Amino acid sequence: MGTRKEHDFIGELEISDEVYYGVQTFRAIENFDISHDRLKDFPRFVRALARVKKAAAMANYELGLLDKNIQDAIIKACDKILEGGYYDQFVVDMIQGGAGTSTNMNANEVIANIGLELMGYKKGQYQYLHPNDHVNLSQSTNDAYPTALHLALHDYLSDLAKAMEYLKKAYERKAEEFKDVLKMGRTQLQDAVPMTLGREFKTFAVMIGEDIQRVLEARKLILEINLGGTAIGTGINSHPDYPKVVERKIREVTGFEYTVAEDLIEATQDTGSYVQISGVLKRVATKLSKVCNDLRLLSSGPKCGLNEINLPKMQPGSSIMPGKVNPVIPEVVNQVCYAVIGADVTVTFASEGGQLQLNVFEPVIAYSLFNSVVMLEKAMYTLADKCIDGISANEKICSDFVYNSVGIVTALNPYIGYENSTSIAKEAMATGKKVADIALERGLLSKEQIDEILTPSNMLNPHMEAKK
Repeated sequence: MGTRKEHDFIGELEISDEVYYGVQTFRAIENFDISHDRLKDFPRFVRALARVKKAAAMANYELGLLDKNIQDAIIKACDKILEGGYYDQFVVDMIQGGAGTSTNMNANEVIANIGLELMGYKKGQYQYLHPNDHVNLSQSTNDAYPTALHLALHDYLSDLAKAMEYLKKAYERKAEEFKDVLKMGRTQLQDAVPMTLGREFKTFAVMIGEDIQRVLEARKLILEINLGGTAIGTGINSHPDYPKVVERKIREVTGFEYTVAEDLIEATQDTGSYVQISGVLKRVATKLSKVCNDLRLLSSGPKCGLNEINLPKMQPGSSIMPGKVNPVIPEVVNQVCYAVIGADVTVTFASEGGQLQLNVFEPVIAYSLFNSVVMLEKAMYTLADKCIDGISANEKICSDFVYNSVGIVTALNPYIGYENSTSIAKEAMATGKKVADIALERGLLSKEQIDEILTPSNMLNPHMEAKK
């Protein structure tokens, strides 16, 4: 194929007729070879950009600012993108200077050239459908880009919540499976009091269930958008009624109750919602990593560790030690969590670093948040499918730890007193004798009493009665 000439403020360039992007996108490709992650690698962001441009075209037509044939061409072009086409044309690096201008222009140029072909023209014949004058009408990068970011984040967080629910159900299945497996609970990595393996996994389910609610709450923050604010929030170069009309159109296009902010100047420069969302993601990652630490510890050994549970054997664990199998799935999830926690620092600094009426660092905020959500989502499914579902319990090991532990002296404490319990614990640790045998030898309790006290129902639940 041949080439076409396109120009911008900087000058003129030859652009291949094979591509749908134009001169400003081409300059961005040359300028920003940074992360090697392109817009096309985040499809929900691409679709969000198309939705913003579609809603804007509909609003501009209703306000009498666009001819119907141009509106229709823009809408049809956006619909083709929303159907999954032309993703390979969204090629600018996610990390870029210019507060997202390159992303916005990549979308404007691709949509314009798709629209031109639908109208029967050639790419680059912008006198009929222009990237700026028509596709970007009544917009600025400073309201179109963050609005698309909000739309994409809303979708990505919805996906994350579904993945978290999937993992929660995996925990719950194991909680039911292990509900009668008696084991020793531990505090400060020391023997504490008995519990069941089922309750341990139920706790994992409760923890992630709480975080699902936090994610859904954070998602509500991004239903407020600044579309209609144009450059700094004053709405310059847009119709006075544009914000309320485009609000209605964005709801129509997305199916969600997005609201244009009351104060568009504030909304254009404020990135507080991103900080809060990032904080929630950090919370999710921190607690998920804690669970993975527990899984690795509980499965440690197998002969010289706790070995209370068996993780699925996924791959050989060493190039030099035959027979070694590592907990690779919890390990990879741990690393995802560390990356998310690190990304939160990036979002914090980028949000703090904005000046005056615009935060120019939204591209790295978007990149960090998208990566965090996508990695967490994949980690949830990976942990559920490749680890949690295949865990089995070593019931005898769990039970032996309980009855051989000094920790069960706590169960005797209400019956023989703290001082006697302390003395028994001390002797058990020094001699290796069982707590129950020492109590019996000292005549503090009968065998029948000890057996009753050490039944699982008494050790696992409150049972003391008030003294008369």
